[in-house]
Amino acid sequence: MNISKHYSFLICAGVCLWMGSCKAPAVTVHEEHSPPLATYEQQPGDTSNMASIKWRNFFTDKYLVSLIDTALQRNQELLTTLQEVEIARNDIRVKKGELLPSVVAKAGAGVDKVGRYTSQGAGDASTEITPGKEVPDVLPDYNVGVYANWEVDIWKKLRNQKQAAVERYLATIEGKNFVITNLVAEIANTYYELLSLDNQLDIVKAALQLQKNALEVVKVQKIAAKANELAVKKFEAEVLNSESRAYDIQQQIKEGENKINFLLARYPQPVEREKTGFLTLLPQQVKTGIPAQLLSNRPDIRQAELELRAARLDVKVARAAFYPSLDLSAAVGLDAFQPGLLTHLPESLLFSIGGDLAAPLINKNAIKAEFKNADARQLQALYNYEKTVLNACIEVSNELSNIHNMEQKYQAKSKEVDALNKSIEVSNDLYRYARADYLEVLMTQRDALDAKLELMETKGKEINAVTNIYRALGGGWND
Repeated sequence: MNISKHYSFLICAGVCLWMGSCKAPAVTVHEEHSPPLATYEQQPGDTSNMASIKWRNFFTDKYLVSLIDTALQRNQELLTTLQEVEIARNDIRVKKGELLPSVVAKAGAGVDKVGRYTSQGAGDASTEITPGKEVPDVLPDYNVGVYANWEVDIWKKLRNQKQAAVERYLATIEGKNFVITNLVAEIANTYYELLSLDNQLDIVKAALQLQKNALEVVKVQKIAAKANELAVKKFEAEVLNSESRAYDIQQQIKEGENKINFLLARYPQPVEREKTGFLTLLPQQVKTGIPAQLLSNRPDIRQAELELRAARLDVKVARAAFYPSLDLSAAVGLDAFQPGLLTHLPESLLFSIGGDLAAPLINKNAIKAEFKNADARQLQALYNYEKTVLNACIEVSNELSNIHNMEQKYQAKSKEVDALNKSIEVSNDLYRYARADYLEVLMTQRDALDAKLELMETKGKEINAVTNIYRALGGGWND
């Protein structure tokens, strides 16, 4: 009969706890925006995608491949990201451990003195351990035992916490891949910029030598009264202008080399590179596939998706806090006031087992606030995911347009350089026969030099545009 009363009491208490805690706020539902485009502008709906090419096959320059290899081993940002991956992996172990009972073994010793005029003291004074031997007034205590505590995961709170940790661990891996993608593209872009600057410097030096020769000719013509001092000074100014350009380019080369050195985590030193045949470099054929492939190819999109999953699991964890929790505890061990009595069984044996059913009744504001925070964070993660997808599509669109425009610009600049090279020959002939003045010769040479430098710069941008579309499509992290 008494047992039935105890069960009835526990059932009533459990029902009361359930009714007092079962109502939880609803999760905010976000209306999905329109899906990405079916195909890219000016691109067929072919699923062939250059992002699937490994970067070792995409870049064929042996010096560039060597630089990227070194960066993947030594770059500090990448190494820092790898530590974030390790931290996230350890978080999984922590959350997995919370699913299991907490078991500890303890051994202790102490001394206890209670007042004689207390219920315990009076009881001890009238108690004999053995006939004629009272309980000591100062009572030592020696114990050794195993203690366990376990929260029963009845609402999947702990399992959701562990799964959220798994999703965040996977997100850090994608974050690492995104760092690799950007690192590979940045080294490649800087490398090709250096090649462009090398060729620009060669052009300036060649032009400078021709200008110095022309200056000597004008000086001789001045002696022969065929030119004046003004012409000499104009040619001198042009030589000095070209020398100044050479110094500017040399500084840009030094900064480009040190940018690569920084990415490779090494101190300033020359960067080995193939300086010949720059204008004959052919970019990879661009194959973009379809926009939907970005969702699986780009590491930053996959990272944002995994973080969104983790945030939604956090909402479930916060929602579970409104429901009752069940904790089980148990202990078994030995306890006595003398070490020698610890082995006297069953007198020194202690054990306990119990369970607690607890639910929030009064202080729900803090739980509601945490739930709202989790709900807001999952909305943030959702907006970040949508923004990342949108940004990826825009990046691809921009780079496709850039590739097209750079190709057209390079063709136009090539024709301009050819025309100006011919005009230099014409102006020199006219000047030789006094049918053109020195200013026309100087301006023609300057225009030709500017066009040649722009041609090299355009070639570098054309190659970099292909590298950038490769990165934008999600290529470069898989070697």
